Amino acid sequence: MKIGVTGYTGRVGQLLIQELIMGNWKTLELAGGSAPDASKASYFTTKDPVELFKKADVVVDFSRPEATLKNLELAVKTDTKLVIGTTGLSHTDEEKLHSAAKETSIVYAANMSVGVNILLALVEKAAAALGPETWDIEIFESHHKHKVDAPSGTALAVGKAAAKGRGVDLEDVRVAPYDGITGEREEGSIAFSVARGGDVVGEHTAYFYAEGERIELTHIATNRALFAKGALRAAQWVGDKPAGLYSMKDVLGL
Repeated sequence: MKIGVTGYTGRVGQLLIQELIMGNWKTLELAGGSAPDASKASYFTTKDPVELFKKADVVVDFSRPEATLKNLELAVKTDTKLVIGTTGLSHTDEEKLHSAAKETSIVYAANMSVGVNILLALVEKAAAALGPETWDIEIFESHHKHKVDAPSGTALAVGKAAAKGRGVDLEDVRVAPYDGITGEREEGSIAFSVARGGDVVGEHTAYFYAEGERIELTHIATNRALFAKGALRAAQWVGDKPAGLYSMKDVLGL
């Protein structure tokens, strides 16, 4: 199966190329990469993503939201499967993603890490068991100083998992970061806090607070290669799947 990489000159893009060339992916082959700053390499590269989509069976996309939306259109036009790890997609963007998934197979996850997706499953189960009348939920995340969106897509995914466990919509219970005189915490609310600095790859913790006790569910990423490995695992999985929108929970059978 031929795998294309959009934004191949980016942090994760470079890791994907390295994995496909040096890794032990017996059923996967590098089709090439696309990027606005593409240059000659030992493999196919292009500044025009259309060319890449025509050569690939599955395209892996870790880019900016505006680029991902264009890639959705290309995937539909060229009947190419997509694995999307882009963060910062708006509600409107996600609606377009759902629409494109009616025409082709798409795996979309805010975080491709196997460990993070286990975390999401655990948070959902914990939230379902720990009622809002007794337990408060706070979500903390930390990333490197170059990250441009906050809270991270993964932190929001953790929040959505907690909200799903309680049978509510995250947007109905989400509160902004604490600042100034905030008043007492509202029962059932889910709050987020963020740190940015240095070269932190990614840390996410869901805190469950009650009187006299606290539960912490944490995932710490120390190497970005895990995102590339997870994305290629998703690409391998989606190769024979019919049109539809899938998640890493589907890929991992959670």
